[in-house]
Amino acid sequence: MDTDELSRQQRAVYDAIVNGPRGSGPQHFPLVDTAGHLQGPFGLMVEFPEIGGPLQALGAALRYRTTLTGREREIAILTVARCTASSFERYAHEAAGRAAGLDETELARLHAGTFVTADAREAAVAMFTAWAVDQPTLTGIDRITAQPLDRTSIAEVTALVGYYRILAQLMGLFDVGAPADPR
Repeated sequence: MDTDELSRQQRAVYDAIVNGPRGSGPQHFPLVDTAGHLQGPFGLMVEFPEIGGPLQALGAALRYRTTLTGREREIAILTVARCTASSFERYAHEAAGRAAGLDETELARLHAGTFVTADAREAAVAMFTAWAVDQPTLTGIDRITAQPLDRTSIAEVTALVGYYRILAQLMGLFDVGAPADPR
């Protein structure tokens, strides 16, 4: 959809994405293609502004306002990308993961589901994320054995899992993948 064809609601979502923290911070992957169209889930957020506005706001909160470190956040996102086979999220967040300090070996292990680290919190984030993606319902926080994670971290990772699962489902439904030529 061309930007000059956007409704008022669609324009508001578009502007929130490109002028918000995603567009004003470091660009680890291009948000828009050469024609100005938003890539990945962002184009869907604009197409369906009634759900896209709240989704983009939740995504911005999860990416920029949680207690998770950059590495922890990207470990969780890349774990969801692997579990859901989301090519766009893998493409976008491998770049963000590199910027957060993940090396190529760690990225390959996240993709293969064999991630290991000496950092107990990072290991717990990876294990808890993979567990949470597979659970139809999460009940009984006392049953969760992600020891180094406090209640806030568990809540943030759980919300992150739900958000990135929604994006993976929407992109799968509408056949939105990673760009063929990323740069």
